[in-house]
Amino acid sequence: MRILVINPNMTQDITARVVKAAQPFLPRGVELIGVTGRFGSAYITSRPSFSVGGHAALDALAGHCNTPLDAVMLACFGDPALAALREVAAVPVIGMAEASCHLASRSAGRFSIVTGGAAWVPMLEEFVASIGLTARLASIKATAMTGGEIARDPDRAMDALAGEISACAADGAERVILGGAGLAGIAGTLASRVGVPLIDCIEAMVCLTLEAINVDHLAGRKARTSPGAAAFRACLM
Repeated sequence: MRILVINPNMTQDITARVVKAAQPFLPRGVELIGVTGRFGSAYITSRPSFSVGGHAALDALAGHCNTPLDAVMLACFGDPALAALREVAAVPVIGMAEASCHLASRSAGRFSIVTGGAAWVPMLEEFVASIGLTARLASIKATAMTGGEIARDPDRAMDALAGEISACAADGAERVILGGAGLAGIAGTLASRVGVPLIDCIEAMVCLTLEAINVDHLAGRKARTSPGAAAFRACLM
């Protein structure tokens, strides 16, 4: 089984962190191919960088159009160009934010999201609305530190993240999504400091990816290339 992991920003360390954080949730023998955006921003923190990140994500898929894949994971909480990726990919494409919200909504009650960077709050509110889950959302909160800053110094962010998670519980959230590629690998550390269950966005993305692959395999669809991505790559040249 082979899964392409697309990080649509230009920070290779973020790609490596996501791949490392995903491995414990995967069965043995699964190959993860991490790919980092060739252009754009070091970390997506705004609407302009989000838009460019969508282009970078499509470019990353196009660069692997001849690689047989079982699925694609989009490792940016906010899922830039998710619909476009699904249009050109021949395999399931799972977005980190969509997977987290759908997993959170499988249980009764409302959920919240905590992420890094205040600009993400209205963007994620719009995202949750776009997938029809606003009624299940208690709140979205963000630390002053961006996800990129948290990735560089996670210890400095722990108190702020724990505080925002506790505030979500006060808003009525019965579970809190810890969202963002830059926050990969820290949900376990935070879980012991807060009184509400956490959803690790990496684990959620992997969980729904494996479900999608299983459906494909049961239908007889194995690893395959994406001819649509090849057409997209041609139009970029």
